[in-house]
Amino acid sequence: MIEPRPWIEGYVRAWNSNDPDDIAALFTESAVYYPEPFSRPWQGRDEIISQWLGRQDKPGEADFQWHPVCVTDDVSIIQGVTTYPDKTYSNLWVIRFGPDGRCREFTEWWMQHDLK
Repeated sequence: MIEPRPWIEGYVRAWNSNDPDDIAALFTESAVYYPEPFSRPWQGRDEIISQWLGRQDKPGEADFQWHPVCVTDDVSIIQGVTTYPDKTYSNLWVIRFGPDGRCREFTEWWMQHDLK
């Protein structure tokens, strides 16, 4: 079974660094990344890096807290909360791992909290 913690720590590191090498280390060459569950996926590591950098957050801008919902041999489902200075999101991530512990498919659900 692949423990998700090292991968998620790497994801948060890449999120804060926006370093292409940090991003690349997370994904297999042919990985697929769904930024929303029913959107066109980013296909392949190069497109993932390009799309990520095109939508990057400022380093240290967000805080991410998470816990596992389900962990199997090659899939982890993670529930998280992302807090920015002016908004908060609930997240659900489905991470499908390759045998080497890198992600081969990532799907993200996110919903902004209503602050009424």
